[in-house]
Amino acid sequence: MSFNKVILIGNIGQSAELRYTPRGIPVANFTVATNEKRRREDGEVENVTTWFRITLWGPLAESTARYLQKGRQVFVEGRLRLQEWQDKNGQSRFSLEVTATDIRLLGSKEQEDMVAVDDYESQGEDADMEGESREGKEESDIPF
Repeated sequence: MSFNKVILIGNIGQSAELRYTPRGIPVANFTVATNEKRRREDGEVENVTTWFRITLWGPLAESTARYLQKGRQVFVEGRLRLQEWQDKNGQSRFSLEVTATDIRLLGSKEQEDMVAVDDYESQGEDADMEGESREGKEESDIPF
């Protein structure tokens, strides 16, 4: 058995670009930067930024792309892979890529309410499935 799941919270570095495959499947791409502070050997603290390319597919891409603007803080959950390619000079280059299964805008309550989609949409299922499964249950019946 294997498991590949990553959770990121960072800032959008490049606004989402929505396009469609030849078969009409929506796909959106954008970048996210995460920052962390590290102490160097000389004792100085430095900020280290790691960039990730994010890909959204299907209804998830279509419903969220317009909200994914540069500078916004975002939560991304998905599968991570390391992509390798050769640049113009023949040098090996690498990038961290995430195929997102869940994405949420962070920040003000207004921003959070604008978009909150989950992996049901990314799999093409009805987005209201989770809401319907909780319908009619008292808050104390929910196990979390």
